[in-house]
Amino acid sequence: NNIIGIDLSDTGRGIPEKNLNRIFEPFFTTKEVGKGTGLGLSIVYDIIKKHNGDITVQSEAGKGTTFSITLPVVA
Repeated sequence: NNIIGIDLSDTGRGIPEKNLNRIFEPFFTTKEVGKGTGLGLSIVYDIIKKHNGDITVQSEAGKGTTFSITLPVVA
């Protein structure tokens, strides 16, 4: 099985630990009312899973976040 992977990182404020296990839930947002639907990461998660891939996140408050995506290579 061949897979391809990509890591996307930033050096932003990070995601608080209390929110890490919820970020892929539909409608979960930390933005104020009217500023976000909480669907972005949920949609990304669903697309990756439908392609038999995986997405994980590692984050540290004040230091940044890394999303790791793997997808199978299809001939």
